[in-house]
Amino acid sequence: MLRKIDKHFILILGVGLVLALFVVGCFMKHVVSFFACAGLFVVANAQVSLQTASGALESAYAEWASDGSDSYNVYYSGAGASDVKVDAPLIRKYGSKYRVDVVGLKAGSYTLKVASVKGGKETASTTSKSLTVKAHDRAGFAFSNGHVPGAYKVDGSLKDGAVVLYISESTKNTVKLNVVTSNKGAVTECVGLQNILTGFKKGFDKRPLAIRLIGNVTDPEVTDKGDITIDMGKKEGLSMTVEGIGNDATANGWGFRVKGTQDLEIRNIGIMNVDSDEGDNITLQQDNQYVWVHNNDFFYGHAGSDKDQAKGDGALDCKLSTYVTFSYNHFWDNGKSNLLGLKEGSSDGYYITYHHNWYDHSDSRHPRVRYYNAHVYNNYYDGNAKYGAGSTLGSSVFMEANYFRNCKYPMMTSLQGTDVYASATKRDPTNNGTFSKEAGGTIKAYNNYMEGSYTFIPYGASKYMLKGKETAIGDIDSKVDFDAYVVTSRNDQVPSSVKSYEGANTYSNFDTDKSIMYSYTVDSPEQAVANVRAYAGRLQGGDFKWVFDNSVDDASSDVNQALKDALMAYKGGNGEVMEYSSSSSVAPQSSSSDIQSSSSEGSSESSSSVILDPDPESSSSSESPKSSSSSEKVESSSSSQTTGIANVMPAVSREIFYDSRSAHLVIGTSDVSRLDIVGIDGRRVHLASLKIVGDARVLDLSTLRAGVYIVRFKTLLGLRTMKFVKN
Repeated sequence: MLRKIDKHFILILGVGLVLALFVVGCFMKHVVSFFACAGLFVVANAQVSLQTASGALESAYAEWASDGSDSYNVYYSGAGASDVKVDAPLIRKYGSKYRVDVVGLKAGSYTLKVASVKGGKETASTTSKSLTVKAHDRAGFAFSNGHVPGAYKVDGSLKDGAVVLYISESTKNTVKLNVVTSNKGAVTECVGLQNILTGFKKGFDKRPLAIRLIGNVTDPEVTDKGDITIDMGKKEGLSMTVEGIGNDATANGWGFRVKGTQDLEIRNIGIMNVDSDEGDNITLQQDNQYVWVHNNDFFYGHAGSDKDQAKGDGALDCKLSTYVTFSYNHFWDNGKSNLLGLKEGSSDGYYITYHHNWYDHSDSRHPRVRYYNAHVYNNYYDGNAKYGAGSTLGSSVFMEANYFRNCKYPMMTSLQGTDVYASATKRDPTNNGTFSKEAGGTIKAYNNYMEGSYTFIPYGASKYMLKGKETAIGDIDSKVDFDAYVVTSRNDQVPSSVKSYEGANTYSNFDTDKSIMYSYTVDSPEQAVANVRAYAGRLQGGDFKWVFDNSVDDASSDVNQALKDALMAYKGGNGEVMEYSSSSSVAPQSSSSDIQSSSSEGSSESSSSVILDPDPESSSSSESPKSSSSSEKVESSSSSQTTGIANVMPAVSREIFYDSRSAHLVIGTSDVSRLDIVGIDGRRVHLASLKIVGDARVLDLSTLRAGVYIVRFKTLLGLRTMKFVKN
C-alpha cells in the first residue's frame, strides 16, 4: 500500500513540477515580452539589458549593465547597411556599465545590436528599437567653394580610404601609423599623435585622417610647446577630423594650434586647464582655410602673465585664416572667447561664420574683430560681464538674430558710441576705450533680441537703451557715436556714408553679395536659445556640468574659484555626469545616467508630485539641431514666431533642464515617469500642471520664490536628482 502511494505521490509531484516550470517559463516570457514591447530592446536569448539607446548627430549610442560576459561586440544596421561591426575602442567600460558610441553614420534610422562574448564566442544578443540619426548643421563659410572640411563626407560617413586613429590616456604616446613620407611612396612608422601629424605635414600621404579621442587625455609626451600642432604646410588635398567619442572626451592640459591647414574639422571635445606656451584652447594661427570647429566645450585655462589672462588666454581664436565656421560651441565663463584678426591689413578675402554658440557667462570677445567679414547669427549671449561683439580696424560684422540676456554691452565699435560713453553722459575716449585705441569698423544689426541690463546706441536713434532703460539720446550724436547700424531687413545695405568715427571705415556689405554668401536658414532669437541650449557643446552636454548663479555671475568677470577648483580636480567622468554649481562644494556628485545629478540635499519628501505618462518612443529619441537649408535664399522663421517658451522648444531637447530666462523646467525625455521639487531649505513646492510643447513637457516655475531647489525625478534607471537656482 505504501509502495503504491509512493508511486502516485511521485507521479503527482512530477506533474506538479512540470506545470510549475511551465508557469514560471510563461511568466518570464511575458516579463521579457513586456520590456520588449516597452520599446527599449528586442530580445534574442537576452542577457544584455540596455539601459538607454539613442540616435544623435551622425552617431548613435547605447548603455547597458554588465551581465558577466567576457566582452561585447556591437553591430549597427540601417541606411542600407546590415550588422556592421563597430571598432572595439568605441565600446568602453565604466565600472559595471558599458557604453558604445557609433560615429560616422548617415542620417536615417538604425538599430544597435549588443552581443555578449563568453569564451571567445558570441552568445546572447539584444537589439535596440529603431533610432533616428540626424545630420549636423553644415552652414557657414567653411563649406564655401565645394569644400567639405574633415574626414567625413557631407552625408556624415567617412571619406573613401580614411584612416582612423584612437587616442586615449593609455595609447597617446604609443599609437602608431605608417605614414607616406616621400614622393616615391616610402613609408615611415610614426609613433605618438604629434609625430604622426608631423609625418602628414610632408604632404605625401593624402588619406583622410580621423583622430578619435577617448576619455580624459592629459599632456602627451611629445607636444609643440605644450600644444598639439596641426600644420599641414599649406599642402592641398589633405582632410582631417579630430573628434571626441561620447560625452566625456577631454583634452586636459593641452590645446590645439593650427596653421597651414585646410579642410579641417574639430568636434565634440572638452578642452580645459591648458598650460601651453601659447595658452589658447584652440587657435587658428595663420594660412588656414575651410576649417570647421563645432560642438566643443571650452573651459578655463591656466592663468597667463597679463591681467586679462586670469582665466587663461583665448578660448577659440582665429588669425590670418579664411573660410571658417565656428558653430554650436559652449564657452564656460571664459575671459576672452573669440579673438578674430591680427595683422591682415584688409578685409578682402577674409570670411568667417559664428553661429549657435553658447557664450555662457563668458566675459568678452564674442567675437572681437579686426579686418574680417564676419557673419554672427543665432548665438546665445548669456550673462556677459564686459561686452558681446566688438568691431575694429575696418571689419564688417553682420549680427543677425542673436539673443542677448544681461550682456552689458551687446555690440561695440571701437572709439565711438558705448565704447567711449561707457554708460555715462560724456564722451571720454581717453579713459573708456576698450580696444587698444584701434580705429573702428562697422556692425550691421538685424533682428537681434536684447533683455536685462544693457546699453546700446543704434545709428541715428533719438532714444537708446541705457542699463536696460530707454533714454533720450541727449547730447549724443547717434550718427557719429553709434554701436551698430540697425536695419529692418537682412538684405538692406549699409550706405557708404556711414563711417566709423576713427579711421572713416565703411561696411563691405559682404552679406548681400550672392557671389560670397552661402545658403542658410535663420532661427528666431528665441528659437536660437532653445537650439543652443539643446545642442551646443559635446554630446549630451558633456560629462562636466556647472550651474551658474546669475545674480552674481552675470556681472562678475572675476575667476569663479569654485569652478576653477572643480576643473583642476577633474580626472575624467568615468562615464558619469559631474555636476557642480557656484553654490556647491567642489566634490562631484555622480549619477549612473546621463542626466545631471546632485547630492540628496533637502527634504526627502515633497507635498506634491507630477506623474508623467511613459512614452515608448523615448529610447529612440535623437539629438539634432535644425538642418541647414538647401535653398539659395536665406530663410528666416522669425516672422511667424512669438516670444515665449511655448514657441522656442526644438523637436527633441536634452533630458531635463531649467531655463532661467523663462523660469520653466523643460523635460525633453519621456523616460521621466515621476517628478517632484523641494527647496534646499526644506520648503515643499506645489507643482502646477505640465504643458506639452512639441516633444517636450514644460513646467512653469515663475511663481517660485528665489532660492536653490532640488528636482527629484524617476526614470528607467531609478531615482535621479538635479539642482537649479531660481533668481
